[in-house]
Amino acid sequence: MRGAGEQPSPGDQPAATGGEAGEESRRGPAADTPMGSERMEMRKRQMSTTQEIPGAAQAPLSTGNQGSNACCFCWCCCCSCSCLTVRNQEEERARRTSHELQAEGIPNCEESPAPTLEEVNAWAQSFDKLMLTPAGRNAFREFLRTEFSEENMLFWMACEELKQESNKSVIEEKARLIYEDYISILSPKEVSLDSRVREVINRNMLEPSQHTFDDAQLQIYTLMHRDSYPRFMNSAIYKDLLQSLSEKSIEA
Repeated sequence: MRGAGEQPSPGDQPAATGGEAGEESRRGPAADTPMGSERMEMRKRQMSTTQEIPGAAQAPLSTGNQGSNACCFCWCCCCSCSCLTVRNQEEERARRTSHELQAEGIPNCEESPAPTLEEVNAWAQSFDKLMLTPAGRNAFREFLRTEFSEENMLFWMACEELKQESNKSVIEEKARLIYEDYISILSPKEVSLDSRVREVINRNMLEPSQHTFDDAQLQIYTLMHRDSYPRFMNSAIYKDLLQSLSEKSIEA
């Protein structure tokens, strides 16, 4: 029996119930510890996994680099092959064009007897006298060829031939050819004409006639007279021809 103010003694505390005793027995001493062995085991597994991850990541990275290198190598090879293909096509086109030009050849000069010494001397007097004879036109045309302006003479001669035609269908056909060969900006033999003359030609081509290119022919004639003729008189072609005929005249 205890008094009203007495504290219960340790021996007087109630004993643990069966459930509480079982729970304490399940926890036991090991449950009260911080699970050191399990935590160490988990850390070891994490460390081993972390060490394995770089190797695993490095393998795909290496594979990716190999793929990138291979892709880059293939791209370079394809680019090189494409460049070589384009270059070969351009060279083949250039050879074909050169062959076509050689096959087409330079238009034949006018048939004419050999010029005399008097004729060659007359060429120096005026451009009109040079252009008056076939021999003079042939010599001047040979000089223009050295200056890559032979198309001026060819155009002038084509216009002269057109003036001699009277058949309408022939006139239309020749006018079309002259336009395509010497007036069109797409032609490699295009002659140099100002915009005013080109407009006149375009209007005349609606109904071609023998005089469709008269303004253009006069402009090219003036160009040859002022630009090419003085150089021709000082060229080796003219001087050699004059010297050859002079020597033959002395020997005769």
